[in-house]
Amino acid sequence: MTPSVAFAEPPRLRLPMRPCAGIALFNAEGRIWIGRRRPKWARRPQDYVDGPIWQLPQGGIDRGERACDAAFRELWEETGITSATLLAEMPGWLSFELPRELLGVALKGRFAGQRLRWFAMRFCGDEDEIDITPKGRMKSEFDAWRWADLDELPGLAIPFKRPIYETVAAHFAPFARGAAPDNAAP
Repeated sequence: MTPSVAFAEPPRLRLPMRPCAGIALFNAEGRIWIGRRRPKWARRPQDYVDGPIWQLPQGGIDRGERACDAAFRELWEETGITSATLLAEMPGWLSFELPRELLGVALKGRFAGQRLRWFAMRFCGDEDEIDITPKGRMKSEFDAWRWADLDELPGLAIPFKRPIYETVAAHFAPFARGAAPDNAAP
């Protein structure tokens, strides 16, 4: 008789969650800005152009930085946009953990996932302001961008971010109805 052997799953790496700010940027027509992510693992554009890797601008909150300030900084770093006004801040944090196969690889291998504060903003500039090329020594986050209907957003996101995007879309839905007074809150 052969003894049965149970193999335990390896423990998840004990990595912290990265604090980040996320931006839902709406134009005057109520469409949301999305960028096609440039995954670090893809060698050629054909490796990812048809995949669900569209996302909203987002990025880390520096030590001592206010989340709202980080949101405006990240918006500029990733999109070149400075012509935006704050519409609303979602209360609390939304989090995602990376899938096991990306632990120790994605997010420079230093984080298990992200905790995000979300901000709705209205784009009030001209589209020629939008510039997704690298700024200074930073790498470009996106290789393409477009305006999308808010209900498209969750289906365009990578699967482990979809629950967050569903929550963001539901919370900021009033801003997808076009330019409302800036003091309107969802």
